[in-house]
Amino acid sequence: MRSETAATTAAAVPTRDWRDIYARRLILTDLLVLVWVVFGVQIAWLGFDTGDVSSRGDADQLALSYTTLSVILIALWIALLGLSGTRGHRVLGTGPEEYKLIATATLRLFGLVAIVAYLFQIDVARGYILIAFPFGIAVLTFSRWIWRQWLRSERRNGRYASKVLLVGSELTATHLARELARHPESGYNVVGACLPSGSIGGYLPGTKVPVCGNMTMVLAALETTGADTVTITSAEELTPKGIRELSWSLEAGSHHLIVAPSLTDIGGPRIHTRPVAGLPLIHVETPRYGGLKHFAKRTFDILGAAFLLLVVSPVLIGVAVLVKTSSAGSVLYRQERVGLNGHHFDMLKFRSMKVDADAELQALLNLQGTTDQPLFKVRDDPRVTRVGSVLRKYSLDELPQLFNVLGGNMSLVGPRPQRDGEVALYDAAAHRRLLLKPGMSGLWQVSGRSTLSWEDSIRLDLYYVENWSMVGDLVILWRTFRAVIAPGREAH
Repeated sequence: MRSETAATTAAAVPTRDWRDIYARRLILTDLLVLVWVVFGVQIAWLGFDTGDVSSRGDADQLALSYTTLSVILIALWIALLGLSGTRGHRVLGTGPEEYKLIATATLRLFGLVAIVAYLFQIDVARGYILIAFPFGIAVLTFSRWIWRQWLRSERRNGRYASKVLLVGSELTATHLARELARHPESGYNVVGACLPSGSIGGYLPGTKVPVCGNMTMVLAALETTGADTVTITSAEELTPKGIRELSWSLEAGSHHLIVAPSLTDIGGPRIHTRPVAGLPLIHVETPRYGGLKHFAKRTFDILGAAFLLLVVSPVLIGVAVLVKTSSAGSVLYRQERVGLNGHHFDMLKFRSMKVDADAELQALLNLQGTTDQPLFKVRDDPRVTRVGSVLRKYSLDELPQLFNVLGGNMSLVGPRPQRDGEVALYDAAAHRRLLLKPGMSGLWQVSGRSTLSWEDSIRLDLYYVENWSMVGDLVILWRTFRAVIAPGREAH
């Protein structure tokens, strides 16, 4: 009897949502960061004897010390971070939106301080303001980035994630379940599915996701699986009235509803939701392959390649000497590759293989049975020299391609250029890789390198082609630098 009562009492006590726990931790961290930043700048700029804020108006009406101003500034900053949604669960863990909201909230506070200072003729030390705000953005962003790494680690272990119940056709539910399983750091853990003809006890094909019944059993499935999020993967089986009634039946604050459209590999900046006549219409911008963005990319390539050549010129000389003295053959290796719109060019590399290595490629591909795959990679390649294996591991053999970038045949970031034989095996989708200049580095190079299958490589390259941006290029270059400094097992 006592155990039944205890179980009933425990069930009646609501458990704390991970979103609230995480948000409270962010509030505490934000407060500590801002106290350190604002008071640190105050002391560094004004010293310990800060005095009072001066005014060009009636001095008797203002008796405000810089310490008091700092406290007010911190309180307003914390409040604006909350009002701007920087701790909302929809922006935490993935994507740049969290960082954008931090910058937006800070700029609003800066504007508010400037307006108040102007209207009331208050003279605030310029250095105190001009240092505190940008420094605050930088440290807040770094703090959130640290939290994000922790959150992603927790989510990979199944914690701090939304428990998702999929509702839709078997095909769309299976596709979404597999995609979410590939990215556990996104924070969606699929715990069940309701299908049009579903029966309790089965699983989605190729997954461990249990089928919890049909479309009429969603509420029962929520209770059985403990899911807190219902995701509609297709609407053919659900009428608009059915979806509306389903949303009404969900418990406010405890259950969340997501409608997943049949769109894949679309970047966030290309998607805009616009409510029209009570309908949530999703606008998807088509990718553009010309204009000002490409002029900016080309300018960035020229300046970046020139700067990198200047910085790594001693490395280039050292590697050239090593290649020349370690084995017979030329220092540089030229190979014809397919570039923008199918045009051919000679790609430069430091030679990492023995002479006439290309003549052995077909035989090696036949031996490992990969002649029909458009990614001519040989595992444990016997043609690679001892020095060449080190150059490849740290991507030093790719450095001469900076001259290709200066010459306009390549970009710093883009799909990797391939041979004619590989391009001949492309399907219609893969040919879209040729809509952008090939790059020294790319999305799949920083997402697994040689361990990725051709399917995964082409999926990542196509995602880049469809959604590229200058910010994305900078992120890829940063990840490339990290991969070169600390190459993992996938580098060979």
